[in-house]
Amino acid sequence: MLALAGCRLAGVSSTPFDFDYRAREIGQPVRRAVASIWYARGTVPYRRERIAPTGSTVAVFVLGDPIVASQTWPRATSVRATEGFLIGPHDRSVINEPAGETVAVGIITTAVGCRPVFGLEPTRIAGQVLDLVESWPAARDIRASLLRLTDPEEMLDLVAGHLTANIDLTDPGLDRCERAVALLGDDPTLPIASIARTVGVSHGHLDREFARIVALSPRRLARLLRVQRLLEGIDAHGAVAWASLAADLGWSDQSHLIRDVRRHTGVSPSWYVAAQRAWISQGSPALAGFVPEPM
Repeated sequence: MLALAGCRLAGVSSTPFDFDYRAREIGQPVRRAVASIWYARGTVPYRRERIAPTGSTVAVFVLGDPIVASQTWPRATSVRATEGFLIGPHDRSVINEPAGETVAVGIITTAVGCRPVFGLEPTRIAGQVLDLVESWPAARDIRASLLRLTDPEEMLDLVAGHLTANIDLTDPGLDRCERAVALLGDDPTLPIASIARTVGVSHGHLDREFARIVALSPRRLARLLRVQRLLEGIDAHGAVAWASLAADLGWSDQSHLIRDVRRHTGVSPSWYVAAQRAWISQGSPALAGFVPEPM
């Protein structure tokens, strides 16, 4: 269930069906570029899932049955992954459709982690789903080593060891973008000009560094993080106070909120809440940004 890997509740692993999911954070300095690594094994009780973006780049080593991963914007890309797939920096939902039993190991970067982790130009892969082995040369050997292991913790150790040995945090703009991302994470309604002043550059300079390192503009990342905060604040068990949530998070009116939720989740707010309620009614954990589609 790759939704567990993509959401802010990544430590949740309890499900009413047989699914082994475990996540791990890596210590500093790798933590600056890698949000988490994870292992997943099991068969999900739905056809496919939409996962809202978090501003990250995601690599998935497919070790079991194929997974079809799709991104529909800005240009439609889809991969039937038999070895793995790579999702570039994105601010729209990704669709995952397992062909059978999921057995996978994944890497989720921070917003600034694409280049330090994969050595790839973020703008060249932004908004795309690509074959992992073709896109990241190191992936072939890592996957071959993972296939020789059976213990999930040993698999996570192997990936963590590779990342620790090969991370490149030398980009001179990394520190500044990292600080700006943290400020947006704390308050996604902050004016971008104010953030630029805080980190000591002009608005235009920050835009250019974000384009190079994050591949999303500060404004696009702020909008993404604001929707993420909204989804985390929804109580799917009860009535949703849309007007209050919109006001608290800086939307001028509910129509703008609806537009942004649809942009980032692929569905309307009402559809999103209905999917969440159907999911948790089966005893499954609430997962912000997750939209399962039934069989």
